[in-house]
Amino acid sequence: MMQCLSASPRANLIVKPRLLRHLSLILLFLLLVLGCGYAGYHISDRNGIRALAENGERQLELNARAVESEITKYTYLPSLLELEGNVSRLALSPTAYRRHHVNVYLQGLNERAGSLAIYVLDPDGRVIATSNWDKADSYLGEDLSFRAYYQEAIKGRPGRLYGLGSTTGEPGYYLAHGLRDGDRIIGVAVVKVRLDTLEERWQRALLDAYVSDENGVIILASDPMVRLKTVRPLDDATKERLARSLQYHWAALEELQLFNRSLMDDGIERVSFATGGVPTDYLLQTRRLEHTPWHLTLLSPLQEQRSAAMSHAMLAAVVTALLAFLLIAWNERRKVIATRLAAREALQAANDELERKITERTADLQASNERLQAEVRERKQAETTLRQAQDELVQAGKLAVIGQMSTSIAHELNQPLAALRTLSGNAVRFLQRGALDVASSNLQNIGELVDRMGKITASLRAFARRTGDNGEASLLKAVDAATMLLQPRLQRTSMTIHRDFAEARLAIEQIRLEQILVNLISNALDAMREQVDRQLWLSGSADANGYQLEVRDNGPGIAPETRVHLFEPFFTTKPGEQGLGLGLTLSASLAAAAGGSLTVRHPDEGGTAFILSLPYPPEPNT
Repeated sequence: MMQCLSASPRANLIVKPRLLRHLSLILLFLLLVLGCGYAGYHISDRNGIRALAENGERQLELNARAVESEITKYTYLPSLLELEGNVSRLALSPTAYRRHHVNVYLQGLNERAGSLAIYVLDPDGRVIATSNWDKADSYLGEDLSFRAYYQEAIKGRPGRLYGLGSTTGEPGYYLAHGLRDGDRIIGVAVVKVRLDTLEERWQRALLDAYVSDENGVIILASDPMVRLKTVRPLDDATKERLARSLQYHWAALEELQLFNRSLMDDGIERVSFATGGVPTDYLLQTRRLEHTPWHLTLLSPLQEQRSAAMSHAMLAAVVTALLAFLLIAWNERRKVIATRLAAREALQAANDELERKITERTADLQASNERLQAEVRERKQAETTLRQAQDELVQAGKLAVIGQMSTSIAHELNQPLAALRTLSGNAVRFLQRGALDVASSNLQNIGELVDRMGKITASLRAFARRTGDNGEASLLKAVDAATMLLQPRLQRTSMTIHRDFAEARLAIEQIRLEQILVNLISNALDAMREQVDRQLWLSGSADANGYQLEVRDNGPGIAPETRVHLFEPFFTTKPGEQGLGLGLTLSASLAAAAGGSLTVRHPDEGGTAFILSLPYPPEPNT
C-alpha cells in the first residue's frame, strides 16, 4: 500500500508534460486552421475585389460609351433648322402665317426625330414657334431667356444643359444652336431630348449606376430615389444660383449619403449606401464622360463577393484540418516504419557504402560520356532549330504580305463588281431596245473590268513570290480608272473634280496606284456627303526625288483628337458599318512598298489634303 502511494506522484509528473504537449499541439492545430481560414478569406476577398473592379471597369466603359452616344446623336438637329428658310424668315419677320407653318414643320420633325420638343426662340429669348404648339402646356410665348443654354447659344456657342422643364417639370437634355443671318444671330433653335431610356436599360441589366452633371447633381440613375441628389455638398450661393435658374425646377438637392468611404487602389472607393433602409457595401467607380462635364458612377455590390470569400475561408480551414490530420497519421506511420527499418539499414550500411563508391566511379565515367553525347546532340539540335527558324521567318513574311494583299483585294473588288452589275443591267436593256452600239460599248467595258479583276487577283500571286514592287504606272490612266469605278457615286453626289497635274510615269504597279486613288476619292466623298457644295482638287508637282499628287477636298475636315489615329488599322470615323478602317492603312502600306509615302495635311481654309509621294521608275540600262 505504501509503495502504491509513493508511485502515484511520479506517474503524475510523467503525465503532466505529455498532457501539456498534447494541449500545445491541439492549440497549434487550431491556430493553424484559423490562420489558414483567415488567409483564405483575405486572399479571396482581395482577388474578388480586383475581379469585381476589372468587371466594373468594363461595365463602366460600355455604359459610358452608351451615354456618350445617346447625348451626341442629336447634336446635329438644332443646326439643321438653320437650313430651313421658313425658320430664318420667321425669326427675321414673325407673322401668324409663318409661325403656323414653322409650328407644323417642327411638330413633324419632332415626331420623326423622337425628341421631346423642338422650339425656336427670338433674340430676346421668347418662344416664337414650337413643336407642341397645339398642346395645353405649349411653350409658345414663354420667356426662356434665363436658361443657360439660351445664354450660350445667343453668344454663338453651343448650348448644352440637362434640366427640368420650367413649364411641365419634365426632365430632358437641351441642345441649343444660334440661328445666323450673315454675321448676326437672329434666334436660337432648341431641341429637348429624353435620356430616361438609359435608366430603363440599367434597371433591366440590374446595374446600380448614376450620372452626375457639372453641378454634382445626379440627373440619371437606375434607382429613382437618388435622382436629383448631389454627390457633394453645395454651398448656399450655388443653391441660390440653381434655384434662380430653375434648372432642376423646385428640387431640394439633398446630398447623397454615402457612409464608410475608404479609398482603394487606382481611385476606386469602398462605400456603404443605405438601400431600403439597410446599409449595403459597394465598390464605387467613376469616370468622366467625353464631350461633357458629366461623370458616370458605377456601384458594384460586395455582398456576393464577401459570401464567396467566407466560403473560400471555410474551405481553406477544412482543407488545412484534413491535411493536418493526414500529416499526423503519416508521421506516426513513418515512426513505426523507421523503427522496423533501423536494424536492417544498420546491417546493410557497410555493403551499401561499398556499392555506392563503385557506383559513383561508374557514374562518373558514364556522366562524362553522356555529356559528350549531349553536346553533340545539342549542336545538331541547334543547327536544326536555326534552319527551322529561318524557314518559318521566310514563310511568316510571305503569309503577312499575302494576308495584307488579300484584305486590300477584297476591299478593291467591291468597286469592279458594282460596276459589272450596273453595266450588265444596262447592256440587257440596250439590247432589248436595239441599241447595239451602246450595248457593245457596255460589254466591252465589262470585258475590261473582268481583265482588271484578273490583274487584281494576279497581284496577289505576285506578292507571294517577291518582297519588292518594281512595276510602273501611268498617273493619268490611274486617275481615269479610279473616276470610272466611282462614276455612279460621283453622279449621285454631284462632286466637281479639278485636275491640275501632268502625265507622269511612277514606280508602282498600275492596279495599286488605282486602288490608292479610289480609297482617297471615296474618303473625300464620304467626308462631304452632308454638304451641298462638293469640290475635289487633284494637284501634282514634281521634283528630283519623285512626284507628289495632292488629293484635297472642301469637307468639314478631321477633328484634332482623331488625326493621330488616321493610319491605324480598323480606325474609322464613318457611322455604323459603312467602313472597316482599312482604306488609309492599306493605301499607306502600298505607297511604302513602292518606296513612297502617304501623308496628310489640314489646310487653314478647311477640308483635308492627302499627299501621295512616289518615286520615278529607274532609268533603263544603256
